[in-house]
Amino acid sequence: MNKDLILLGHGSGGKLSHQLLDDLIIPTLSGILPAGQNDAAVLDHDGRRLAFTTDSYVVDPVFFPGGNIGSLSVNGTVNDLAMMGARPLFMSVGLILEEGFSRKELGAILAAMRQAADQAGVAIVTGDTKVVPRGKADRIFINTSGVGVLEHALEISGCQARVGDKVIINGTIGDHGIAVLAAREGLELETGIESDCAALNGLVAEVLAEGGEAVHVLRDPTRGGVATTIKEIARQSQVAVTLREAALPLKSAVKGVCAILGLDPLYVANEGKVLAIVAPEKAEQVLARMRHHPLGKESAIIGEVTAGGEGRVQMETAVGGVRAVEMLAGEQLPRIC
Repeated sequence: MNKDLILLGHGSGGKLSHQLLDDLIIPTLSGILPAGQNDAAVLDHDGRRLAFTTDSYVVDPVFFPGGNIGSLSVNGTVNDLAMMGARPLFMSVGLILEEGFSRKELGAILAAMRQAADQAGVAIVTGDTKVVPRGKADRIFINTSGVGVLEHALEISGCQARVGDKVIINGTIGDHGIAVLAAREGLELETGIESDCAALNGLVAEVLAEGGEAVHVLRDPTRGGVATTIKEIARQSQVAVTLREAALPLKSAVKGVCAILGLDPLYVANEGKVLAIVAPEKAEQVLARMRHHPLGKESAIIGEVTAGGEGRVQMETAVGGVRAVEMLAGEQLPRIC
């Protein structure tokens, strides 16, 4: 393999992505230490803490059950800000359009963006549009940036997990990735699977109101799924994490598709899920509060933070065994977000 070439796997969120970031991108551009590598940057401006994030969306197909590239881009940016405990305020939108793209479809995507922004309480305040020749892109790519404000003194970061903390997720895993895969491959499923694409800032506000300083980490498990995200947190915090397979919320239809195609739902992308790592004395209260929110009815405690083996993640399987959970080199399903 020519190590000078960028591969599709370098955008997967897995081992290849981390190698590219650690070996080239981060050292060249900023030198940010691993402890500061989160879903958004927290900036101090005249004593007021702001969160800032940016992301690009290249999902294929651009329309899928439960959403489209427009709603995905807005909700994804809102969620990255929320994962830092910020209240999202403003967004920018950059559109890269391929010559020949349908104006009708573009209108539908823009309408979905506006609706998602209104529902999340954010304003789209600036942007840019570029058009490239036919065949030089794949219909439409979207870049978004977002700014939010932290209205508390909490320090929420991937490096804050502590031994004894409980790992909570707000619902079923793998819905988004399987919905996009089904639309891409034309799979006709007896049970419809829809993306979980949603803005999580309202749910996160409830988590923070209930948990306060007991909430140590918030992270949305998008590319690479729950497994990759938990592995990142374990490495940042220099702790170990044990997950419990029997506790993972999983739709039977998603489980069935994964079994047929040989996919592990633990690595399948989500776009409306939050992993909350919470001190044990507050975990049950936070869980109960999450279950009262429309986006948290199926919330569950799926594991805990343990000592030893810094960066190690293991799964207690449903049959009573234990297996290691590692990052994949690439991604099971590319172009999911």
